[in-house]
Amino acid sequence: MVPGWAGALAGLVAGCVALGVAQLVAGIVGPGTFPVVAVGDVAVDLAPPPVKDFAIETFGENDKAVLIGGVLVVLALVATAIGILARRRLVLGYAGLAAFGVVGVLAVLTRPGSRPLDVLPTVVGVLAGAWALRWLIRRITTPSGQPVPGGTAGEREEPPQGAAGVERPAVMRAGGEPYAFDRRRLLTGAAGGVVIAGAAAVLGRELTGRAMVDSARVAVKLPAPAVPARPLPPGVDFGINGLSPFVTANQGFYRVDTALVVPQVDPETWTLRIHGMVDRPIELTYADLLRRPLTEADVTLACVSNEVGGPYVGNARWLGVRMADLLREAGIQSGADMLLSTSHDGFTCGTPVDVVTDGRDALFAIAMNGEVLPVDHGFPVRQVVPGLYGYVSATKWVVDVKVTRFDRDEAYWTPRGWAAQAPIKTQSRIDLPGSGASLEPGRTTIAGVAWAQHTGIDAVEVRVDRGAWQRARLAQVPGPDTWRQWALDWDAPAGRHTIEVRATDAAGRTQTERQAPPAPDGATGWHTITVKVG
Repeated sequence: MVPGWAGALAGLVAGCVALGVAQLVAGIVGPGTFPVVAVGDVAVDLAPPPVKDFAIETFGENDKAVLIGGVLVVLALVATAIGILARRRLVLGYAGLAAFGVVGVLAVLTRPGSRPLDVLPTVVGVLAGAWALRWLIRRITTPSGQPVPGGTAGEREEPPQGAAGVERPAVMRAGGEPYAFDRRRLLTGAAGGVVIAGAAAVLGRELTGRAMVDSARVAVKLPAPAVPARPLPPGVDFGINGLSPFVTANQGFYRVDTALVVPQVDPETWTLRIHGMVDRPIELTYADLLRRPLTEADVTLACVSNEVGGPYVGNARWLGVRMADLLREAGIQSGADMLLSTSHDGFTCGTPVDVVTDGRDALFAIAMNGEVLPVDHGFPVRQVVPGLYGYVSATKWVVDVKVTRFDRDEAYWTPRGWAAQAPIKTQSRIDLPGSGASLEPGRTTIAGVAWAQHTGIDAVEVRVDRGAWQRARLAQVPGPDTWRQWALDWDAPAGRHTIEVRATDAAGRTQTERQAPPAPDGATGWHTITVKVG
């Protein structure tokens, strides 16, 4: 019989061919139809909130890569098992691949807006994998010089001897006829299969549209804002090394969303539909949006998954069309209290109507920090709403807004245990010194950022070793919708010390000491670190 490792290798290569070809076809049909992505999306949807929280807390913005990697590891193990079975009976290998295909098809069909055509990458991939498995098994169980059923007649028979008369293991063909297992034929065949799989996967990625969308993005000429943001006041940034800058660079801005594959949306075909409880439904193209009066605003965004002291918060200057203007044009009907926005990839979020229409700079944003919106952050258009956690406001790649009611519709995260409405809670963070840092005795700086959109930060206090609270100095801010830097000079004595921080917003509300996790509506508590001096 063929050695187990040989069957495992044949199955693994066949699995690679299946996935490579599926990636190629998905490049034509749509990146979300790649079965690995579809299975990963289902895993995200079905995972309970504690699992999601653990993934974000443990892996941060790499959680998607870890999930995809996990799916691939499982598939690799399944493929090796299929190969081991196929070395005994090829039909068992076919059955294993068929089961893999069924899982992929079901995963694809459960995605929002799925079409029958979306199963094509999975089906074609499974067929390619079955062909590769059959070819490899036949290759390693048939001597090169002996005819096989369906093979070419007249091939010469080779004895079961290797080079220099070294005997190769004798194996039995169907019907009891002996033949020799040939390791070299297996390895060269496997190498060929890997090349085919790799080439198909690379071509599939090229066809996903990333290059086309990147080119379209570069070609966009941003109009000047009709309402420019006010110049940043002097003293908005302390310029302290290690302190988060007032403006977060695009490449450093956090990204937390449910998209395993970043949607590639062609601005030429993008449209935004506003409908539901409105008098006059609206549908806009990207060009229509660019022709409208644009507003520029400095706004801090925060993710509800952010732990106390966590990194999932950032500040940027956004450019876009005011959401309230479009909603007034559509004519919101009496009783409507929710905007159910939908992303290009099917994600939904629910935003309170009154927050968007109360005068704050809620935008359909097209630019970020002076450049066209990056693809990872929602190009061509995303929502930016000051004062709300992102999962109820900041829809990326937005294509549809349904004006409705909270008692009629639910957004993606609500049935998964998160609050339907989630205003950002007042928070403060210590950026330096870092937790666990070793410091020299003497004067040092404790500094960080605090935020309370759409209210603003009025005070930040720091205490060491549960002593008296000391008022930190505050940087300037252009308005209530951004975070605010703070700093305090400290004469550090030798020893281990605990440092705590708390903020008070402009309405006089001081953040609570009570520790609470992110679910269901945002973490609370004071950020606390320990340092060693001397």
